This record gives sequence, structure tokens and C-alpha cells, in this order.
Amino acid sequence: MRAAWIWPSGRESIARRLLLSPLVPFSWMVAAGAAIDRAVHTRGWRRVAKLSGKVVSVGNLVVGGTAKTPAAAWLARSLQRRGHRVALASRGTGRRVREKVLVVSDGRFVRSRAENAGDEPMLLSAQASGVPVVVARTRELAGLRALSAFGSELLVLDDGFHHHRLYRDVDLVMIDAAVGFGNGAVLPRGPLRERMSALRFADAVGIVDGPLSEDDDAALRRHAPDVLRFDAHRRPRALRSLAGGEEASPRCLANREVGMLAAIARPEGFRATLEDLGARVVAERCFRDHHRYRARDLVGLRRDAEIWVTTEKDAVKITPSWVRGVDVRTLLIDFDVEAPAVLLDWLEARLR
Repeated sequence: MRAAWIWPSGRESIARRLLLSPLVPFSWMVAAGAAIDRAVHTRGWRRVAKLSGKVVSVGNLVVGGTAKTPAAAWLARSLQRRGHRVALASRGTGRRVREKVLVVSDGRFVRSRAENAGDEPMLLSAQASGVPVVVARTRELAGLRALSAFGSELLVLDDGFHHHRLYRDVDLVMIDAAVGFGNGAVLPRGPLRERMSALRFADAVGIVDGPLSEDDDAALRRHAPDVLRFDAHRRPRALRSLAGGEEASPRCLANREVGMLAAIARPEGFRATLEDLGARVVAERCFRDHHRYRARDLVGLRRDAEIWVTTEKDAVKITPSWVRGVDVRTLLIDFDVEAPAVLLDWLEARLR
């Protein structure tokens, strides 16, 4: 169920404003902290590292999934196909091992596991095969390892819009059209990580599964009138069993009763995708974002639903032996950019 206090639809009523008023001071503090952090780095009051190669950040303004990780994978893969030596850097949220630098993929082989690297780096390794993926305590360390170990000339940061300690040549911000900017307030009163005025620091904005609502579109034009805008879509491509075997069309879920297994920021979006495919979701096991699965989390799946469907982000954290005898399938999603050559040509021109 979507939390109305974070994702209200339309304008807030007076009653809702009164209900949320205790959160206003905390929201102000978070907004002020984010603004100060950005200012001390952009104005040169605190050291900002600069790599010898170019750096492109893919981030968001809203907490939770806005397809920034698939967008970063798509961008790295596309730039590599154009002849660039690219590496991906991620913070590795939820990883257990705390080495200063961890090479998750060397571009040929995946060299780590989700519990050591985090779920998003594993997803990047799967979706951008051939591109090295590095996790480090700081993006600077990740970039230095990519430069030295792989000769990378271009580093793509996953979730880097709010990471100011490393200089970025280009900042891309992804917006999920279904969520937009919520109520336009900063955490904890709303979904924003910074005030919307931070959009002026973006060089390009990607609208995912658009269009934006009229209010959100007007807000974007007001805060970032000259930003390059591009459209992108997430499309279900196939179902793959955790037990292995051939992939199946996602349309095979039509009129089937399924269970939903997810540990993502907005499981309601995943549920809507399954329902759009014609599935009837009769059971759910949802955990907090970046949850580290254990075998006990998956006990009794068979009695609740005949088929269970999970996300690619979750699948990398589930050991197949934990669900032996249960039909658990991963829904594979393609990330497509409209007019990709326009975006890539513009980006290459900015990086020259």
C-alpha cells in the first residue's frame, strides 16, 4: 500500500497539512543539510576530487527506485559500444564486506556476490556485461581503481547526483513519471532528497514511463528550464526460472495466480507491472529495500501461491536451493531510451 503521507495525489488538504506539520521542522533540517553539503563542495570550501578521465553521474531527486541503476547500465553499455573505455561505480548499499575497493566485475567475469558487493552492483554487472563494475568507500577510490586496473577513460556513477566529493562532467537525473515529485517536500515530510531547486544542477533529465503530470512538468520547467530532456521506458522482456532453463514470455502470466516477492523501494510499482501482464497477485512477501534474504524468509512459499515472481534486483540475493521445489521466476525488464542517438551524441559532445 502506498504511503499517502509521502506520495499524496493532488494538492494537500488543510487536514493533511495539519497532520504533517510536526514533520515540517525535520524536513527543513534535511533540506538545509543537503543544501549546505552541496554548497560547500560547489563553492570550493571543501575538497572535490577530479579524475583524469571523464565522469557521468546518473541519479535522482526522489528517494526510491526511479530506474537510475538500469539507466546507468544502459548508458555504460551504449558508450562502450561507441568505442569508449567505460567503468561503472556504485556505493554498494547493503554490502557486508567493507574493503576500501571491491571489483565486482572485471568486464569478463563477475568476481563477487551480492552479500559482499550489494544488490545494485550485481544488477549492474548483469545488465552491463562487458563493463567493469567497481564498489568503493568513495567514488574517487572506485574511479582510481577503474583507471589503473582497466584503463577506463569514462566513469559512470550509479546514484551520484548527491555525491559531491567527486567532480562530475555531466549529471543526469531520472524521474519516474508515476511518482513525479510527490508533494514537493523533502524527507521526512515528502519524497525529495533535496529541494527541487537542486534540479538546476542537472544537465539532462530522463522521464521514465512518462509523460509527467501537468504539475510536475511545470515544476521541472520552472526549476530547470534549459535542461535536456529525454524519454525512457521499462518493458517486461522475459521470465527466467531461478532453477534455470529457457526463458518464457511474460505474457504467460496472463490469468495466472501468482505471488510477488520483492525487497525494493516501491513494490506497488512491481505489482502494477504484474497486473498489467494479466497476472492475479494473490500473495505478497515484501521486505524493505536492500533486504538481505535468508532461507527463513522463503519458507512456505508453495502453500501461498503456485508461481512466485521476483525482480532482477532480488534474484541476485536468493540462493536457488532455498526455493527448491517452488516455481520462482525472475521478471526481466528492458530499459529503452527513445531516440538514443540524440542523447548519446549530445553526451559525447559534452565530454569532449
